[in-house]
Amino acid sequence: MCGDGANDAPALRQAQIGIAVSTATDVAKSAAGMVLTEPGLAGIVAAVKEGRMTFQRIQNYTINSITKKIVTVLFLMAGLIMTGQAILTPLLMVIVMIAGDFLAMSLTTDNVRATPAPNAWRIDRLTIAGLILGVSLLGFCCAALAVGIFALRLAMPSLQTLSFVTLVFGSQAMIYAVRGRPYLWSVRPSLWLAGSSLLDVTMASFLAIAGIAMAPLSAVVVTATLVAACVFALVLDLMKRMAFARLGIV
Repeated sequence: MCGDGANDAPALRQAQIGIAVSTATDVAKSAAGMVLTEPGLAGIVAAVKEGRMTFQRIQNYTINSITKKIVTVLFLMAGLIMTGQAILTPLLMVIVMIAGDFLAMSLTTDNVRATPAPNAWRIDRLTIAGLILGVSLLGFCCAALAVGIFALRLAMPSLQTLSFVTLVFGSQAMIYAVRGRPYLWSVRPSLWLAGSSLLDVTMASFLAIAGIAMAPLSAVVVTATLVAACVFALVLDLMKRMAFARLGIV
C-alpha cells in the first residue's frame, strides 16, 4: 500500500508493506513501514529489488544449513559403519564447524539476482531440496572415504584427515552450486565469499598436509580431493537445477 494522507494511515498500518511518499503527512509516515526520502515512486522499485535479493540470500543460507546438518550427522554414522571407528576427532569436528560457519556467514554479502516474480517462503520445499542435495553430498563424502579405505589403504588417523578435507571441500562445492541461478557460474561471488572460500580451502589444506591437529596427508591426496570436489560441484549444479525446477524454487 502506498499513500500520503491521514486517511491512508489505517491501510498503511494494515498492509504488509506500507509505503509513505516523501510528501506524506506525519500521520501517514508514522503508520507506514517504509518512508520514501525522494520525490516520486522510483524508490519503491529499488526497495522491492533489494527485498528480493535479501530473500535469495536467506534462502541460500537456509538450504546450505539444512544440507550441512544432514551430511555431518549421516557421514559420521556412515563412517562408523565403514571403519568401525569415529572418522572425526572432537577437535576436527570443531574445526569443520568453524570453517563451515565462517564460510556460510559470507553468504549474507554474496551477489545475487532479484527474481522477476514475487517470492514466497516455502520451508517444506526448501527442506526437500536440502535433503536431495544433502544425500548427494553424503554420497560424495562416502565415496572419498571408500577410496581412502580400499584403494589407498590409509591408516585410521589418515582416514580421519581425509574425512576432514572431504567435508570442507564438499561444503565448498555445495555453497557454490546452491548460490548460482540457474548455473553456479551465472553470478560471480562477492569478494567476501571468494575471500572466505580461498581462506577456508587454504587453511584446511595446510593443516592436513602439515599434520597440525591431525595426521598428515600427502599433498597429492589433498589436491586430488579438491579436484574431485570441483567436478562434484558441476554434477551437484545439474541436480540442483532439476530439483529446483521440480519444486518451483527460484
